[in-house]
Amino acid sequence: MSLLELEDIHSYYGNIHALKGVSLKVEEGEIVSLIGANGAGKTTTLRSISGLLHPRKGKVIFRGKDVTKLAPNLIHKEGLGLVPEGRGIFPRLTVLENLEMGAFLVKDKAEIARGIEQAFTLFPRLRERAEQKGGTLSGGEQQMLATARGLMSTPSILLMDEPSMGLAPVLVDQIFDVIKELNAKGTTILLVEQNALMALSIAHRAYVLQTGTIVLSGAASNVAKDENVRKAYLGI
Repeated sequence: MSLLELEDIHSYYGNIHALKGVSLKVEEGEIVSLIGANGAGKTTTLRSISGLLHPRKGKVIFRGKDVTKLAPNLIHKEGLGLVPEGRGIFPRLTVLENLEMGAFLVKDKAEIARGIEQAFTLFPRLRERAEQKGGTLSGGEQQMLATARGLMSTPSILLMDEPSMGLAPVLVDQIFDVIKELNAKGTTILLVEQNALMALSIAHRAYVLQTGTIVLSGAASNVAKDENVRKAYLGI
C-alpha cells in the first residue's frame, strides 16, 4: 500500500478544468518530484491533496484512508504537512511564534520543544532570529521558517511547493541539502519545483505534468534523460 495515492483526480476552479485525471503514487521514504511549466497544475495538485481544493472526481488516499473530502486540518492531523508556495508565514508573529503555530495540533509540550529545537538545528539562522518578526526576514530566511513550521507536527509526508522560488543560488543549495537530510531521516517528500534540474537530481521518482495531465513518469534519472524533458525543462 502506497503512503499517498491519487486516483483519477479532476479538480476545477469554477468552470476551469485544472486537473484532468491525475493519478500518482508516493511510497514511504521517497522523494517524488512533480515538474511542469507554469499553469500545468502543480500547485492545484498539492491543494487537492491537502484539502484546500476538493476534487470533483477521483480519490486521494492517504495511509490507506480516503481523505478526498476531509477538511485541511483533519488531513493535517492524519500526518500530512504542507510548505506552501510563497511561504505563507505569519509576518506579524515572531519566528518562535510561527513555529508554535505549526504545532497547533500537538498537545505534548515536550514534543513541541523538540520540534523547535529540530528547527533551530536544521536552520541555525532561525535560532538567531527567534524573536524577530517573520515579515522582517529575508526571502531565504522566510523559506527556512516555512519549511521548519511545516515540520512542527512531525508529518509522515511533507508537500513542498516551489521551495527555491526567488532564492539566491547558495540558498537554493542549502534548501535542497535540507530536503535530502529530512528524507534521509525518514520524512517522505512530494516536491513541486520549477528548478527541474535540482528537483530531478535529488528525487527517487518524478512525474511531469502538462495542462492538468500526467504525460510522463518514472525513475527521476530516467525522466531527466527524456529528450522532451531536457528541452522543455532542463534547458538542454
